[in-house]
Amino acid sequence: MFGEYSVNHNQADSTCGDPAPDPATAPGHLPGNLPPEAAGFIGREDELGTLDDLLGERRLITLTGVGGVGKSRLALRAATRRSRAPRPGGPRPGRAWPDGIWWVELSPLRDPALLTTTVAHAIGLADHSVHPLDEELCAWMADKALLLVLDTCEHMVSEVRHLAGELLQSAPGLTVLATSRERLDSPGETVLEVRPLPCEGPESEALALFRASALAASPAATAVFADPARSRTAAEVCRRLDGIPLALELAGARLRLWSLEQMAQRLGTRFEVLSGTRAALPPRHQTMRTAIGWSHELCEPVERLLWARLSVFSGDFDVAAARAVCAGGPLPAARVERVLEGLVAKSVVRRSRERGAGARYRMLDTIREFGHDWLAELDEVRIVADRHAHWYAELCSAADRGWLGPGQLDWYRRMSAEHAQLRTALEHLLGTDPSAALEMAGALWFFWFSCGHVHEGRGFLERALRGAPGPGPARVQAQWALGLVMLLQGDMDAAQELGSECVRAAALLAHPEQRLRAAYLRGVSILMPGDPVGALALAGPRARAAHGGRADGPGRLLCRLVTAYALCDLGRFEEAAEEAHGLREACADLGERWLRAYADYVLAVAALGLGQYGEAARHVRAMLSGKRLLGDRFGIALGLDLLAAAVAALGDGELAARLLGTGHAWWRTVGRPQMGSPSLTALRDQGERQARAAIGDAAYETAFRGGAAAPTG
Repeated sequence: MFGEYSVNHNQADSTCGDPAPDPATAPGHLPGNLPPEAAGFIGREDELGTLDDLLGERRLITLTGVGGVGKSRLALRAATRRSRAPRPGGPRPGRAWPDGIWWVELSPLRDPALLTTTVAHAIGLADHSVHPLDEELCAWMADKALLLVLDTCEHMVSEVRHLAGELLQSAPGLTVLATSRERLDSPGETVLEVRPLPCEGPESEALALFRASALAASPAATAVFADPARSRTAAEVCRRLDGIPLALELAGARLRLWSLEQMAQRLGTRFEVLSGTRAALPPRHQTMRTAIGWSHELCEPVERLLWARLSVFSGDFDVAAARAVCAGGPLPAARVERVLEGLVAKSVVRRSRERGAGARYRMLDTIREFGHDWLAELDEVRIVADRHAHWYAELCSAADRGWLGPGQLDWYRRMSAEHAQLRTALEHLLGTDPSAALEMAGALWFFWFSCGHVHEGRGFLERALRGAPGPGPARVQAQWALGLVMLLQGDMDAAQELGSECVRAAALLAHPEQRLRAAYLRGVSILMPGDPVGALALAGPRARAAHGGRADGPGRLLCRLVTAYALCDLGRFEEAAEEAHGLREACADLGERWLRAYADYVLAVAALGLGQYGEAARHVRAMLSGKRLLGDRFGIALGLDLLAAAVAALGDGELAARLLGTGHAWWRTVGRPQMGSPSLTALRDQGERQARAAIGDAAYETAFRGGAAAPTG
């Protein structure tokens, strides 16, 4: 019976919820969010064995090495092997990490201030409290046993060193594996240098990778490696490239156009020309840089131009963004996709397909950095960064318009996939176009408020408001969004004050939608601490009628939600159910899910108050289904408490205790339990009292602990 009500949400696709099971959390796997491995992992058995031993003995391991040498791939292979069930001859299982193996990609992160937020989000901690997030992260990890992989740390070594040190000190069961071009220089750190692949011998790992890359580019290359003499030439190419995996992959991709002999000749000439141009670089860095430069010169002019312009993207992107940001001059928009595919064929750009996100593209850091140097040479850094920022600002406006509609789940997935780009765009606009930054930060209200990015949203909104021009609709919208974030953090005094400001400012604008939104913010900020009468006066039917506005606008729908909550708090359950039914029908007509799930929640509360316990359980199951789709951790925690109260009232004390335990685990990922609300706390306590009365204290504690051990990632 418990399985019917349980909730699991996987973070593997940037918090994009999906009802399909994820292989990483299937039986035989530890919980976690490891990305899929790229095809073609070659060799490294000795390094994998050494790393596996270190993971069993040490708590902080850093893989170092030059760009392109394969640090991330090695870390991912080791972590993936550790995540699987034990098999004969395989690595020791990761039983020391029952709380999972979690991957945090730091490559797209540009602002070190967002490091803690990025780590917290990756491991499933959507903390909504007002406390400093680093403190909350340390507290959350204190009793956890997990492996945390911090990938690509070299651009924020000091910040990673500090955070890793704090976490390791707070959490005895934590192991940290980092990849970086330089060591962290942290106490207790064990450094494992990742060296290039061996090049000697007819079956060397370097030659195997070169062969695999060549065959992937051109199956006709099979004949090349069947000839012993030509295999020796291929081995010489590998030695010239110092066995650096990325260089080998770039070279292998060229065999679709050249013969092996042409490659060897041109590669030799190219290295001789460039051998003295970067004498300050260590030899392997010079080799990698030269190999990329060689590949760059072999590109068509429009491919070089696109390569340079794509360097403005942090993390992955889609073809629509590439077309909008990178077109211009000799590269018309209609040609961008074809030129992009040419860069994919040359291994300059990598393509992946993610569930719900379509084709995504990205460049490895080493290649992106080279492209950015050329973008500077072209004197296009500012213009392309402006295009990038304004493209994503417009995307945010479109998402705002479409959030309360049939495309809500698609918008949730898309904006989650674009998280790194949204950060980059906002950072740029904050420094170059404060008005646009304010509009973008305010348009993302649903992303901050509904999708678990509370701390980050507050930071961006406060910065945008500090740097923004005078009063106007954009400022009121950003203030409103900031107030929503404060609500979730439990900062009620600040939320009430901001709600009052929004009410006054919206009145001056004479805009019905903004007046309704302001009424919602003010109403919730007094409802949560326990003033349902005041909330009803602000957001009830009379107040809504006085404001006017669209019946299906966000402001009116949110006010209906406040009204329904307030009526429940006042014990007027029939009226609350009527209001919630109307809200649910309006949301269903729109094809909307997030707000509709909260209408289901109110219907469940009302049914519980009316003694209709089976009906309450039915409504809350519907609510949890919707919240799971959208990864709403706050909503899931709320729903589990309510479901526990319903099943306890039905007499199933054991299930109620397990649900309360699972709810407790989810509340820990949110921060403040029951948000400090008297009514929410009373509901939770009611379920506990009834469960204890049904099965006794000892059985309750056992079942509660079992539920609390359920995964929330």
